[in-house]
Amino acid sequence: MRIEVKVHAKSKRESVVPQPDGSYKVDVKAPPVEGKANEAVCEVIAEFFKKPKRSVRVVMGSTNSRKVVEID
Repeated sequence: MRIEVKVHAKSKRESVVPQPDGSYKVDVKAPPVEGKANEAVCEVIAEFFKKPKRSVRVVMGSTNSRKVVEID
């Protein structure tokens, strides 16, 4: 399954919020430096969908706030 996410890095909390258009808003505490925010996004999404972290990866938009994430 692939989902579109809008990431807010350096947030005060970590959360995943479904949006009306079918995408998700993801808040992570990690800064957008050296892939740390992408790793945090994968962890938070894996927890939200109750999947192992290795099943989640960013497939598009690794340097953008809008990303496409694949979940196995």
